[in-house]
Amino acid sequence: MSYMLGVLVLSIFAENFVLSQFLGICPFLGVSKRLNTAVGMSVAVIFVMVLATAVTYPLFAYVLEPNNLGYLQTIAFILIIAALVQLVEIVLKKYIPSLYKALGIYLPLITTNCAVLGVTLLHFTKGYSYGIALVNAFGSGIGFLVAMVLFAGVRERLESCDIPKFLQGLPITLIAAAIVSLSFMGFSGIANGLIGG
Repeated sequence: MSYMLGVLVLSIFAENFVLSQFLGICPFLGVSKRLNTAVGMSVAVIFVMVLATAVTYPLFAYVLEPNNLGYLQTIAFILIIAALVQLVEIVLKKYIPSLYKALGIYLPLITTNCAVLGVTLLHFTKGYSYGIALVNAFGSGIGFLVAMVLFAGVRERLESCDIPKFLQGLPITLIAAAIVSLSFMGFSGIANGLIGG
């Protein structure tokens, strides 16, 4: 149980996909202008990460790997992620149309979000069991949410600041992202103590 908790905390903070591993930057920069869209996008990413892991792990472990088809892993995983994103898109369009419109082009981009693909591939390189892989996927999704919410707060705060003209727009956004990322790098020191390695 402590190992599972360690993996969860590690995936949220020390190995945060956005702020420590720099995966999923496109939606991080694109959807983090407002808190409500950042949370909506993050919930969709959590859902897709966990469900994608739940489907891709057994597919790889029991179908692809035993039949020497491991080289199809990336293609198969992307197809599964694309199908799950379509499911999320349909549900949002029907039940939460305002969030669907707010997310716009960034919702289909979850399909090509390297953080989602990265989490499904990471489990095998780290040797996680199925249960631990699901915990890691959930923690990675929560880490994405934490990064999005923190950065949405920073960006909303930046709107009320007097920023020099040459830094307005993308330059100040990238500087702010770098500073938030540096704060998460501080968590890397706890990585070894959390899961005993």
